[in-house]
Amino acid sequence: MLEQLQELDRNLFVYLNGLGNPFFDGFWLFVTKQLHWAPVFLGIFYMIFKKKGWKHLLMILLFIAFLVLIGDQFTNLVKNLVQRIRPCNNPDLVGTIRILHSTPTFSFFSGHATNSMATTLFVYLILRKHFKYVFLLFLWPMIFAYSRIYIGVHYPGDILTGYAVGATLGFIFYKIYQKAQYKYFPEDSL
Repeated sequence: MLEQLQELDRNLFVYLNGLGNPFFDGFWLFVTKQLHWAPVFLGIFYMIFKKKGWKHLLMILLFIAFLVLIGDQFTNLVKNLVQRIRPCNNPDLVGTIRILHSTPTFSFFSGHATNSMATTLFVYLILRKHFKYVFLLFLWPMIFAYSRIYIGVHYPGDILTGYAVGATLGFIFYKIYQKAQYKYFPEDSL
């Protein structure tokens, strides 16, 4: 069963990666870098500030920092335990796939997918009552994580698992945030 899932994952990766076109390579290499998303993050932080104020923004930033730290550490722990070779380093795929980026670390599961989904869900749950179209934030983890397949460093299963772990972490952190908000800002929690 596991071998069948891995084969399906590999075949889906080869298909999705094969959709790439040199014309779009620069775009996906740009998209895959976290720093290039800074204007989006600043816009989100501004939205939080406008609806919640400085005190809440600082608390939310602290929660996001811990969320990313936990997501990174857990992802790296699992990567080192599972030790799945990245597609870009898989000798069976060399010559079959497009590799735009290479890294010697392991593949399962995607830290980019984990952290982008965790932070997006966390922020979405905070802002959903304040902004009608806040659900559009979920475009970020979808585009961001797909870039990892496009450039050749993650299988789709790595991404989907990262999404599941990230959503779980984001929801847990949101529940902790709610308790902290009620404790430290009871007047704002009504």
